[in-house]
Amino acid sequence: MTWTEESLRQFGANIQRLLRGEDLDREECCGMFQQVLLNCQPDLQQGAFLAALASKGETALEIAGAWQAIVELDTARVPDALDCPLVENSGTGMDRLKTFNVSTAAAVVAAAGGVRLARHGSRALTSSCGTVDLAERLGIDVECEVSTVVASIRAEGIGLFNGMSPKVHPHSLGRILSQIRFGSTLNIAASLASPCRPTHALRGVYARELIPRVSDVMREIGYERAMIVHGFDAANEKGMDEISNLGETVIQEFFPDGRKETYRLAPEDVGLGRADYSSIAASGDVCREVVRFLKVISGTGHPECVDMVCLNAGAIFYLVGRTRDIRAGVEMSRGIIESGKALEKLCRWVAAQADAARRGVRRFLDAAAGAGIREKAAALL
Repeated sequence: MTWTEESLRQFGANIQRLLRGEDLDREECCGMFQQVLLNCQPDLQQGAFLAALASKGETALEIAGAWQAIVELDTARVPDALDCPLVENSGTGMDRLKTFNVSTAAAVVAAAGGVRLARHGSRALTSSCGTVDLAERLGIDVECEVSTVVASIRAEGIGLFNGMSPKVHPHSLGRILSQIRFGSTLNIAASLASPCRPTHALRGVYARELIPRVSDVMREIGYERAMIVHGFDAANEKGMDEISNLGETVIQEFFPDGRKETYRLAPEDVGLGRADYSSIAASGDVCREVVRFLKVISGTGHPECVDMVCLNAGAIFYLVGRTRDIRAGVEMSRGIIESGKALEKLCRWVAAQADAARRGVRRFLDAAAGAGIREKAAALL
């Protein structure tokens, strides 16, 4: 942790530029994030930089610069390429409508339908139950080596990299994320910094105005095909980083040939009714979220949550060309849940990304007992 008067002045001068509303280029922003990651600036300067950049509103090139710094300095590498298409589905967090863990459930359903998913999530920072918190309670080893995650993706078509683990980001990212509770460039850049390189993505964002910016970032860093989404409630006021079954969702797609399409999608467009927020809202209790998750995946409860999972998993099937449209993807997803294939895939994922002592498997069976499906889950392990 070393800095000089000159480095302090230069870093501070760039913060002043941001405060004046000026943009940095990709290289400048990458250099500043490198200093943050290497802890080569005082905490006050680091925090001021993150806040100034967020307050100004990051450009696509600035976010790409942050992503580049994280990937180059603080991300474990996967030595061999994984089969494509390789999908990543996640949200940025920081949204106003807190829901149950839709993206993880949708990923399990999509994997059960033959899609390969490389997930990259974190523990809860602005919610009560993040992707990693839920996965850990389900028995997934979230502190495993990157090679274990890769093996799980190869064997079962799904794996989770813990974005706050030193085995995934070995130097500074966990330190930074653990100290801030406001939306920053890292909500986007860090979540995109996967040890592998997904080619396709369903990416939720916390604000509608972020959609074109995140789309540009993802094209800039090499994604071939993506859907960037922001869903609304029935009044079109509060939003979420998922495709919504409460109201309309704004979606931008981009394609390998460079085309972009932006449109609105309502639940009725894909054959679904509208849910009440109370039926999909986060409970605030991790144990209850685990039980709900298992009932949704097994198709034994929470029908409005099942609808939302089918909606988001259906978008993944459409994204990779498994179905002609999202509506057909919703129907495919429902069939996967009702057939028991989603629960089977979850069980196989738990076994594939488990700790050596299989403590996670025992934890999963305890959770399954709480959801009333222990015997069924035990038979599938």
